[in-house]
Formats: sequence, structure tokens, C-alpha cells
Amino acid sequence: MRPNPIVEKLGRPLRLGVIGGGPEAFIGYIHRSGAELDGRFRVVAGVFSSDATRSRERGVAFGLDAGRSYGDLGAMLAAEPARADGIEALAVMTPNDLHHANCVAALDRGLDIICDKPLANSLADALDLVARVKRAGTVFCVTHTYAGSAMLREARALVAAGAIGEVRLVQCEYLQAGMAVRHEDGPLTSKLRWKMNPSRGGPSLVLGDIGTHAFHLAEFASGARVAALSADVGALVPGRKVDDYASIGLRFAAGARGQLLVSQAAAGAENNVLLRVFGEKGHVEWQHRDGNYLTVAMQGEAPRRYGRGDPYLQPATVRSTRITRGHPEGFREAMANLYADAAEAILARKLGTPADPLALDFPTVLDGARGVAFIEAAVGSSRDGSRWTALAAVE
Repeated sequence: MRPNPIVEKLGRPLRLGVIGGGPEAFIGYIHRSGAELDGRFRVVAGVFSSDATRSRERGVAFGLDAGRSYGDLGAMLAAEPARADGIEALAVMTPNDLHHANCVAALDRGLDIICDKPLANSLADALDLVARVKRAGTVFCVTHTYAGSAMLREARALVAAGAIGEVRLVQCEYLQAGMAVRHEDGPLTSKLRWKMNPSRGGPSLVLGDIGTHAFHLAEFASGARVAALSADVGALVPGRKVDDYASIGLRFAAGARGQLLVSQAAAGAENNVLLRVFGEKGHVEWQHRDGNYLTVAMQGEAPRRYGRGDPYLQPATVRSTRITRGHPEGFREAMANLYADAAEAILARKLGTPADPLALDFPTVLDGARGVAFIEAAVGSSRDGSRWTALAAVE
């Protein structure tokens, strides 16, 4: 990520508070380290457990001042505004059922927000957040992390520029192996206890965990909006009561077709996202495990392999790249791109300065709400025999 005049104008990192993402949470490390990677945020306060004593201890272990390692969000939001160096934004990575309440509390304090997906467990709560963010005029980034990958942004830019012609077909596959065994037969980790409880994890485990990523990428890379879907959602593992699989047909508003295939119970699979966007003249293909490269294949021509760091790439890609080709970047750097973009948007708002348009392509509260509308439509469609179902409007 290249230096930016707006960021340099403030002369210091933005002060970030976090809630969630304790030491046992992989995503907590990715958020905290990604936020600080480019020097645009510094984590200065946090809540790291639902147990107040444990939360304070963990904050100190992470290197925070003991007085800013809080027992709960209410305490942090009460204390920080009174400080001259109080937090300016909040990163939310709590269990799904707490996202809405956490974000409402932060918005009431005028904070900008970076929130993990899914945005909320119900469409009503998601739309409430959309309305609140519009009223507040604050920045709200949803961390669909893959959208921060430089070569995925190259794919989006090429499609938007008409390089492959009118979009006709979009395919996205996201397979994991973690749920291929019956965790239900033994003691569950604290993470699985809430994830496998629909009142906490949401109406569909697989759709909330990885389906929303696939859906967002399908729209993000194609530049098109899904109008309706036909879904088969359920479990591959016999006797499982939560969803670990979904196969979904898509119809885009502009006429293109698409498919999503997602599963957390694909035995032996390596965590991977595979995305293809086909146009009338050719297609682009990107996958997470080879994420530093993008394949561009035009009809009647040999496929071309674009590499992150190449000088001829689109401006959005160049802006999202830190090191030259041959030195790989990955998942944490993608998260860092979202935080860096959000930081520029926050600073532009605070300083009354226009942001670089390339910094404003991160997933917003509207994208998050569309993800929740996608979950609702997919669950309903599957329950109704895979009936084609329109997505609820999100504006």
C-alpha cells in the first residue's frame, strides 16, 4: 500500500478500539495485524472476552495499557470519549449475534466501524444498521477480506473496463474441510459452540461463514447485482443439524447467470476460493491459494497470466500492492488493504478532504446488508424446494 497525502496530513495513525478476537481467535490476529500493517491504525484499546477479568488480562498480554484493557464494550465506550487520545474507530469481531448491538453502540458514539461478516443475523437488523450509518454519515467497512486481494481487484477493474465484454456467467466456489468430521460427537470449542447455535451463529452456518464471501465476490468482481437465486442448502454430514453445504443458481439483474458452490465439509479440501467471470469475449479467473496471479483468457487466444507487482496492472491493483512480483502477499495483506482504504475514507471525512476514489472500493454496510439478504433468500428458497426467490431490496 503506497503512502497517501491524506493519511500523512494527520501525522499519526488513527486510534482503533477492538472488541472480540481473543488470543484463540485466528481472525483476531488477522484484524489487529492487518489494521497496523500500513501504519494507518494503531490498536490502543479493546475488549477481548465476555469475561471481564479475562478480557483485561488479554489486553495487557497484547501490549495494551492496563487502563485501556476493558471488561466490556460499555466501559470502553464510556471511558474513551473522555480521553484526549480516545479511540476514533471500532473493529468488531464478536460472535455474529452481537454485531448489531455492538455497532449500534459505536454508532451512537459517532465512531467509524470496521465489522466482520455477516453484518447481522437478520435482515431487519442489517437494514437498521444501513439506516443508522446513513444518518450518522460515518464510515462502515465490512471485512469481506478477499475483496482486498490485489489481483481480485485487477479482475474487477478489467471487467469494469470492458476487457472481457458484457458479463454472461459468474462462478464462485469456496470449499473447506473443517466440518467434514462430526464435531458434535465430542466437546465443542468455544468458537464452535456459538457458531453451531443458530440463535448465535445465524440461520445458516455455511452461508454466514463462507457463503457471504462467495456472494460478495460474485458481485464485486462482475460489477453486477444478483436479482434472484435458487438454492439447495443443507448438510453433507449425516445427522448434522446445521448447514455445511450450499449449491446456488444465480440470476443477475442485467441478464447474466451464475453458480455458487460452498461447503465447510468437503473432506480433504484446502481452504480456497475460486472465482471465474465470463464475458462475451473471454474470462478472468482468480483463486485464493494462487492469489498473486490472475488468468485472463480471451476467446481464440492463449491464456495470459498476470502477476501482482507487474507495472502494467490497473491503478486499483497497483495501489493495493506493497512489494514487487515474486515476493508473495496474502490473506493478511488483503485485510490490511481494507483497513487502509477505510482509514483514508475516515480521514477524508474528518479533514474535509476528498478521498482517492480508489480508496472507496471496500465493502460497505450496504454490501453487508446485501449479504444478509442473500442468506435470507437462499434459506427461504431451499426450504421451498429450491424455488427461484428474489433478493430483498437494500438501499
